[in-house]
Amino acid sequence: MSRRPPGGRGAAGRGSPRPRGGARSAGGKRQSRRDLDGRQVEGRQAVRELLIAGKRRTKEILLDKDAGHSEILDDIVELAAEARVPVREVSRSRIAAECRTDAPQGVIARADPLREVDIEVLCSGANRPFLVAFDGVTDPGNLGAALRSAECAGATGAILPRHRAVHITPVAAKAAAGAIEYLPMALAGGLPAALSRLADSGVWILGLDETGTTSLFDLSIAGEAVCLVLGSEGRGLSRLVRQRCDEVVAIPLEGNISSLNVAAAGTLACFEVTRRRGGPAVPGLRVRKGC
Repeated sequence: MSRRPPGGRGAAGRGSPRPRGGARSAGGKRQSRRDLDGRQVEGRQAVRELLIAGKRRTKEILLDKDAGHSEILDDIVELAAEARVPVREVSRSRIAAECRTDAPQGVIARADPLREVDIEVLCSGANRPFLVAFDGVTDPGNLGAALRSAECAGATGAILPRHRAVHITPVAAKAAAGAIEYLPMALAGGLPAALSRLADSGVWILGLDETGTTSLFDLSIAGEAVCLVLGSEGRGLSRLVRQRCDEVVAIPLEGNISSLNVAAAGTLACFEVTRRRGGPAVPGLRVRKGC
């Protein structure tokens, strides 16, 4: 399979980093920037991992006073006490009024927002980066489940579009079950430009799309520094993102249903990448310059 040389994607494919202070409108006023969010965390596993990780301040925890005792709730109360996080026992109706998910499991935490990291940090923060990028995923449950799978598979970071895509809502945080506390995440003003920056840093771009001509199980670049790109629900990979992929693969399906949702497809792809990486040293790897 032929490969383009590093940086050989053309000037139009490259993008310089945008100012950190946010864009300005035509009238000169600074527009607000969307952040990762993650301020409200619901569900027992997600709240416990928030406290265990301790990477951001937890402001308070609301606990259903009629929830009864369980090992995980006892853990939450104990961890909160150690971190000096106030725990307020409230009525079930108060939990229902405050929650933003269908099943908060009797516990809601309010915390500082997740911290965004730079894409360059994701690229340089691991010996062989394994990144997962999301091309316009809009369902928070899908995003959270995919982030959980990525973290469990050993991904070293994730990239989300800043606009026209879901961020870490309470639904996404609950579906991630704590993965958001451990997986560094960057926001990209434009995903195609971000992928070009990754390529210039030595990361190979692997797209997952049902129209791919190569089977997921015939990957040729998974053992290297790689970014797996998951397309949005419905349309899959956008045209500009697809153009920046070194390889586009599809999951072979044997049943009557024609597709998997992005969370299920992402899970398969993440663990296939991990399987093929095979450990810290894999002989015969093709290494892109700059990696």
